[in-house]
Amino acid sequence: MRPAYDVAAVRAAEEPLLAALPDGALMARAATGLATACARLLRPVYGAPVVLLVGSGNNGGDALHAGAALARRGAVVTALLLGDAHPSGLAALLAAGGRTRAAGSAADADLIDDADLIVDGILGVGAKGGLRSDAARLADLAATTAATVVAVDVPSGVDASSGEVPGAAVQADVTVTFGGLKAGLLVAPGAHHAGVVDLVDIGLSFDATPAFEVLDADDVAVLLPQPEPETDKYRRGVVGIVAGSNAYTGAAVLAVGGALATGPGMIRYAGVAHPAEQVRARWPEAVVTVVDPGDGEAVVGAGRVQAWVVGSGLGTDDDAAAVVEAVLATDVPVLVDADAITVLGAHPEWLTARSAPTVLTPHAGEFACLRGVDRADVEARRLAHARAAAADLGATVLLKGSTTVIADPDGQARVDPLGTPYLGTAGSGDVLSGIIGALLAGGRSGLDAASVGSFLHSLAGVEAQGRPQAPISAMDVVAAMPAAIRTVRS
Repeated sequence: MRPAYDVAAVRAAEEPLLAALPDGALMARAATGLATACARLLRPVYGAPVVLLVGSGNNGGDALHAGAALARRGAVVTALLLGDAHPSGLAALLAAGGRTRAAGSAADADLIDDADLIVDGILGVGAKGGLRSDAARLADLAATTAATVVAVDVPSGVDASSGEVPGAAVQADVTVTFGGLKAGLLVAPGAHHAGVVDLVDIGLSFDATPAFEVLDADDVAVLLPQPEPETDKYRRGVVGIVAGSNAYTGAAVLAVGGALATGPGMIRYAGVAHPAEQVRARWPEAVVTVVDPGDGEAVVGAGRVQAWVVGSGLGTDDDAAAVVEAVLATDVPVLVDADAITVLGAHPEWLTARSAPTVLTPHAGEFACLRGVDRADVEARRLAHARAAAADLGATVLLKGSTTVIADPDGQARVDPLGTPYLGTAGSGDVLSGIIGALLAGGRSGLDAASVGSFLHSLAGVEAQGRPQAPISAMDVVAAMPAAIRTVRS
């Protein structure tokens, strides 16, 4: 797993090296990595017009030293200075033949418009708040050009610890970050400003706990349940699914499809007649039990399961609430999605009374209703909101979005940055609920089931949209799940 750190952890990791190395050595390492990344983007370097946006801090120094290296290779480098520049960086750039000028004139626009590469060294990782007006103006000019924009360590205006963007910020195509992944580069909205993140090793060693972790394919392969030679459907896990209604039959079909594609031992579906008919017709592998509306006792009495999935397309009336309450009263893991999350907004005690693991999978709107907060604030502070909800509710919270955040009650968190915007389609969340439910039934913890399920769901979305990208439906995601699983296992 790849760890991502907040600014305090990065600072703590830098201190021993700063004490042990000669003055300026750590900046030289960072600047060399930055210059190398910039040179790869220019092709060729010689004669290429490069503009540095330089603030007064160390990120500005990194940009100046990297600009000096590019100038020595023949690039035409001009630094636009926002205040007093880093002395050694400024001297290095001038000695290499680079040019400087104070930012703030009408000529800035022409200079930036003519650039092939723009390097953002305005603010560093410790900065708080959006860009001031003079810096925001340069960021806006950079965003309107065809130049490649490279951010130094973090796009200026993005909170490096949280990914929050409280005001104007640089929109980078590439962020070259040093020593360790900064958490704010991987969580929306900061992730949208970071572009491609290029990590440069400068010799840092971290003792601190990461802000969160990011799974890769190898991690997912290890965490996926593998059937033993001597096994049966109960050892592989039986997942019970309570989804759909007479109004939303597709939710039942999609949730069951997501679960089946993940490979549990068996699916038990319990629901009212019309969606039950659809599930039976589409998925003959599922064991279907027809129940009357609101009959929670019949739902949980449908048969033995190792985990339940409840909520997708269920509705929010009294009948739906009775079923949600009955499922949450069981002593097996439960995934709560969609309408069931809305129902829980009025009955949070049903969660806090549970002893078995619970996973909630809201999108920002459902989360806002559940917690009584503003949706825009949820989207602006995803990591903080997910963590607080997990701790308060005693449940694993998977906050869906362009970067999905998964938080556990004990403070652990993971981020899935793999998704495609084409997953924002009706029924996609129903598929995800089935995937995670199958992993819970297979014995995975709430955190592992949610993070592995999110990764596979995202990867299946990428597989389904193909190259070049094309719109997809939720059922396309179900169909692509075997390919996604093959990819991580290979």
